[in-house]
Amino acid sequence: MIVKNRKIDDYFINDMLQIENLMNDYTNYILKIIRNFSINLSEEDTEEIILDVFLALWNNHDKLVRDCNMSAYIAGITKNLIKKKYKKLKNVENIEDYDEKLVSLDNIELEYSETEKNRAILEEINKMDKDDKEIFIAYYYDEKKIKEIAITFNFSEAKVKSKLFRIRKKLKKVLKERGYSYDR
Repeated sequence: MIVKNRKIDDYFINDMLQIENLMNDYTNYILKIIRNFSINLSEEDTEEIILDVFLALWNNHDKLVRDCNMSAYIAGITKNLIKKKYKKLKNVENIEDYDEKLVSLDNIELEYSETEKNRAILEEINKMDKDDKEIFIAYYYDEKKIKEIAITFNFSEAKVKSKLFRIRKKLKKVLKERGYSYDR
């Protein structure tokens, strides 16, 4: 059973984090997050991530903002650990550079807000026509160069730049309407 609306404070008794209750309530939630990522992790890696989430909560229980939802913290920690594991499996040369970008417990609410913002962006991306969607994903998520994208789609570089500009402008408008800032 996933208890998404429980506050962090609900898992404390006399300033002690009730880790067993957390494990009972959120193990399946963490497993679901892991499975939603499209990478294939071994059973051992999956178990390691699950245990590391609870270990991170235990080790940082004094930093938790108690009136926040526990699920937001758990989701942020889980996603960071998945990314870290994925990068390790891919033998990334500069893992230290990547680690610096990971969200700390101190900024987990910001990450939750960013997750919601990204969800809004994803909704808009899914509404785009096929070419715009693929160009946007190629540029921002696959980190391809404009020249590469132009060759792939048989467009001029100017046309790719123009499409990206229009997409950004539309996303900026949609995000502003939803109350988010746009910083890309």
